[in-house]
Amino acid sequence: MASGSSEANVNGRETVSLNGEPVVKRPRVSHDSSLRIPKEPHNKVTVVLGAQWGDEGKGKVVDLLAMDADIVCRCQGGNNAGHTVVVDSVEYDFHLLPSGVLNKKALSFIGNGVVIHLPGLFEEAQKNLQKGKGLQGWEERLKISDRAHLVFNFHQAVDGIQEQQRQQQEGKNLGTTKKGIGPAYSSKAARNGLRVCDLVSDFKVFEDKFRMLAEHFLTMYPNLNLEVDSELAQLKGFAERLGPLVTDGVYFMHQALNGPSKKILVEGANAALLDIDFGTYPFVTSSNCTVGGVCTGLGVPPSYVGRVYGVVKAYTTRVGVGAFPTEQKNETGELLQTRGREFGVTTGRKRRCGWLDLVLVRYAHMVNGFTAIALTKLDILDTVSEIKVGVAYKLDGEPLPSFPANMDVLTRVSVDYETLPGWCCSTESARSFEELPLKAQIYIRFIENFLQVPVKWVGVGKSRESMVKLY
Repeated sequence: MASGSSEANVNGRETVSLNGEPVVKRPRVSHDSSLRIPKEPHNKVTVVLGAQWGDEGKGKVVDLLAMDADIVCRCQGGNNAGHTVVVDSVEYDFHLLPSGVLNKKALSFIGNGVVIHLPGLFEEAQKNLQKGKGLQGWEERLKISDRAHLVFNFHQAVDGIQEQQRQQQEGKNLGTTKKGIGPAYSSKAARNGLRVCDLVSDFKVFEDKFRMLAEHFLTMYPNLNLEVDSELAQLKGFAERLGPLVTDGVYFMHQALNGPSKKILVEGANAALLDIDFGTYPFVTSSNCTVGGVCTGLGVPPSYVGRVYGVVKAYTTRVGVGAFPTEQKNETGELLQTRGREFGVTTGRKRRCGWLDLVLVRYAHMVNGFTAIALTKLDILDTVSEIKVGVAYKLDGEPLPSFPANMDVLTRVSVDYETLPGWCCSTESARSFEELPLKAQIYIRFIENFLQVPVKWVGVGKSRESMVKLY
């Protein structure tokens, strides 16, 4: 043994130290064994999503659930969405603001997945303020993620030019709202977009980036009419108003999910069949409006997603162009359009109408995993003597095993229908399942059995009170 070395007994073994230094026993590291036990999240988010092509009445369902919510969130889309809510006989129209902003006890949150046109946001608030008292004090109860991307006026101009080019080149357009949503998400994906955090930071740096982005679009579209200086002046004014509303969205949601007990509601915009990945591409929107968009658009871990409610209209509508297997270009379609007042909230365009397509709704359920269904506008069918429901697709006489991804295929499918008897009386006064006509009950049970998902609410009118809770 080298001179100067020493020995120690460690775990029953003689150990010689290095360089003659005494061996030091390391203290045992304490460990909280409870960390290895899976924990249920303290708070979970409840999600409301459209299960068709939009315009299902999500705003009414959200308004109903928002009455006792603590936080109501938007996670994707922009002011291409349109939700109508009737409170105290006043009809409010929302495009960017969460419908829950009418609840004065709740916070509203616009997440990072939303693209925000600031002139549109403040104009929307002003218009709704003039309608009634519901929106008073809205700026005190709205928070906006600092990571949300901005929609500029030139995004909207480009949207219009692109639609015009599609019409000229292919003879058909996508039917966008021309609100600049697609070009704004394109900027986000191309990584030259600008976010809320850029606007409320150093404005000179923001201005330089804004001019570069404007020049980028002018290079691609030489006829683009840009008013860079006037838009920058407008944005500078908005930056001052926006500052108090901006928050770190990730920390905001983390604290909400892990702090004291809270009811958190997420309001989906658009709908499953308009999803950029799962919708009837290319006739879709530019964001994920299925349940995955909740996680990426708010910074919410998947384990914190709780109940997912799918909103289904009792028939089917679609705005703009694209395949529509159950569309009725006849008196039935006109009846549904007229009785249902089927005009787009955002564009004012007349909606195409047809029978309920359960093949489509079942596909939406596969993607979203609905906990329950909210069936809206049942009362529109009150005068129909025979009601058809699409239950299967065929192509060239052969059954299709799944919902087709290819839109050329979807335009060629034929639909197998089940015919159910209409109830031919008013449902508008019903306030329970038992008060609904028997044939209306049969219609609801048929939908439940086909989808294997319960119907939790049925809408039989325009007001909040007309959403009949079944269980």
